[in-house]
Amino acid sequence: MLFITGIPLVFMELSLGQYCSSGIVTLWKSSPIFQGVGWAMFVVSVLISVYYNMIIAYTLYFLFASFAKILPWSACGDWSTEVCNDGELHKIKACTKVGGEWCNGGCIANMTALNETYRLAISPNCSNFTSSIKSPSDEFFHEYVLGITDGVHEMGTIRWELVGCLALAWVLVGICLAKGIKSSGKAVYFTAFFPYIVLMILLVRGLTLEGSVDGIVYFLTPQWSQLSKAQVWADAAVQIFFSLYNKFRNNCFLDAIIVSVMDCVTSVFAGLVIFAIIGYMAHELNVELDQVASEGAGLAFVVYPEVVTKLPISQLWSVLFFAMLITLGLGTQIATVTTVHTTLMDYWPHVFRVNQRRRILLLVMIAVTCFLLGLAFCTQGGMFILQLFDNYAATYSLLLIGLVECIGIGWVYGADRFLGDIELMLGKRPSNIWKYSWKFVAPTALLAILIFSWADFKSSKYDKYVFPLWADGLGFIITLSSIMLIPAIAIYKVVCAKCKSEFGLMEVIKNLAKPTDDWGPVSKEHRTERKMIDGTPTEQFESQIPFVGSQFSTEQDTKL
Repeated sequence: MLFITGIPLVFMELSLGQYCSSGIVTLWKSSPIFQGVGWAMFVVSVLISVYYNMIIAYTLYFLFASFAKILPWSACGDWSTEVCNDGELHKIKACTKVGGEWCNGGCIANMTALNETYRLAISPNCSNFTSSIKSPSDEFFHEYVLGITDGVHEMGTIRWELVGCLALAWVLVGICLAKGIKSSGKAVYFTAFFPYIVLMILLVRGLTLEGSVDGIVYFLTPQWSQLSKAQVWADAAVQIFFSLYNKFRNNCFLDAIIVSVMDCVTSVFAGLVIFAIIGYMAHELNVELDQVASEGAGLAFVVYPEVVTKLPISQLWSVLFFAMLITLGLGTQIATVTTVHTTLMDYWPHVFRVNQRRRILLLVMIAVTCFLLGLAFCTQGGMFILQLFDNYAATYSLLLIGLVECIGIGWVYGADRFLGDIELMLGKRPSNIWKYSWKFVAPTALLAILIFSWADFKSSKYDKYVFPLWADGLGFIITLSSIMLIPAIAIYKVVCAKCKSEFGLMEVIKNLAKPTDDWGPVSKEHRTERKMIDGTPTEQFESQIPFVGSQFSTEQDTKL
């Protein structure tokens, strides 16, 4: 997927953002009928901003808890249930592995063979206890931190500690973005490099643990059967879509290669660290590796916290791990919120680009709105809502957006014209391989993945809980909230243009597919070069696209 959809789409988006130096909506002056793609990406960014900060909030909670004299999840506490067990957990798991059942401190190989009266006397719930045994870290996260309910149908009450952590997470994001893109860019330097340092420390420590090699071998061994699962391909494809602030002559092609490759390298690096620890845990519990490797939040907030309790100076390893997760999360969140912030400033420049105070006011409005929407995740049933957002907010929608984007740029705007735009920036025309990739390879792959995903659809799950059908219906509504804007805005523009024009419907659509007069680079010099290549006059090409970081800009012509 890296070479089929990843690099081509990253290259396309980096080039588009750099060429016009504007946000994800205003860049569609290249073909106004596709402006709904920009708004769809905007909505996806808002949805990600809302739920992703909740993950940072969980991480902040665990970071603060890590400074305790004894890690609170190192043993069962007052908050735990009757299935919580710590001291004999590895024995219980080993008993279960051989088909036995743990009762009263011992393993009974064949419970059903016992006399029924005796079986009921020793423990009427032995079977259920053995099958549902949980570690202290599992109980701490689900019972103490979340106070999780029985399902998505039961939201429960607000967890005020999580509300405080969520508020702090938004304050951190706001501080990073308050001084503009240069300030957030400097913050990203730290959030990008600090995790590598921590990952290296954790990898070295992990390799010293018994069983770690087994975990790494498991991680590096191809699981070919997984390739038949649609979700694997969908997850592999959803690793793209951002606009950026770059100098016009910046080598965006090299950036696309570096970003895409480093994303994969980092994933492998992090995988080595995690599976080294999982290998150690599997060895300690005497179970198979795939029984330890949890999905979703379980990996970060259940598996690893349990492992650090078995390490010397466990508080240090816990602080390092959760500090790393926070920096990684902030790096992603800064980029996502910047997309939302820039889109609104570019679309209403006279409102939000008037001065620094207006720009910060907009940032505060975004943070407060997303915080209020995120309060649903702070309830006892919030984890189920979070899982729905994670499954539907940025999966199918991003694949569909990528598909329409390929059509809009590759076919309507024109791949050859776009290669000419890139040539103007780089001084060299990219290979025609990219043209064929944008027009044929990437859209075909995205369409195939979408069809495959829908054909292989399975209900959402969290741990062992399977979501009801109506919950998945809500998930699809979350998906539609973004992608429905693509046809809706296209129809709206066609209707408005038709009402103001004497041309026929097809002529109106053709005109809306053409670039507007003010489409192009911000710099008048660069715009003139572009128009000279096109062979059109240059005197009317004064930019109406606001400079990035400027305090003033002229009003944009293209409005919904």
